[in-house]
Amino acid sequence: MVALAQLWLPIFLSAVLVFVASSLVHMVIKWHNSDYGRLPNEEEVRAVFQKGNAAPGQYVVPWCIDQKEMNNPDVLKKYTEGPVGIFYLLKPGRPTMGPLLGKWFVYLLVVSFFTAYVASRTLPAGTDYLKVFQVAGATGFIAYSLGAIPSAIWMGKPWRVACKEIADGLLYGLVMAGTFGWLWPR
Repeated sequence: MVALAQLWLPIFLSAVLVFVASSLVHMVIKWHNSDYGRLPNEEEVRAVFQKGNAAPGQYVVPWCIDQKEMNNPDVLKKYTEGPVGIFYLLKPGRPTMGPLLGKWFVYLLVVSFFTAYVASRTLPAGTDYLKVFQVAGATGFIAYSLGAIPSAIWMGKPWRVACKEIADGLLYGLVMAGTFGWLWPR
């Protein structure tokens, strides 16, 4: 077993490199710019939300308290007529990237830490690059990718978008795998 303290450099550096990779994907390649559509009546929808003064949070339309209520003819009619959706409202104000990027980096560190934990419990010091790459890469891929699937199944996220997020996770897992393989204790 390898002590986690011995893995501080691959933990930190893999988080930095994945941060850089994700920045390139989002800000240079702009692969995800087409993931969001614009409502044809955006101003009317905004006016309804402003009038309703809904707090930031997660919402569903039509809303019902439990599964039994879905048998109610009025609720069934709402589902049939549409729209049906799940959406999030954020706090009003200009989005500030600094705090969001800070939270993203903390998330990357957490994923790197747990990747290090799994690898440190399964691989001894001196393990060859490819074996470390496999374990770290699989762990990173799981952490960065598989959360997109439940969102597509249950929340209506388009599968096209989920597949792009899975591809991002594969890239991030490969970056992490390479970093851990390179810096694994000898």
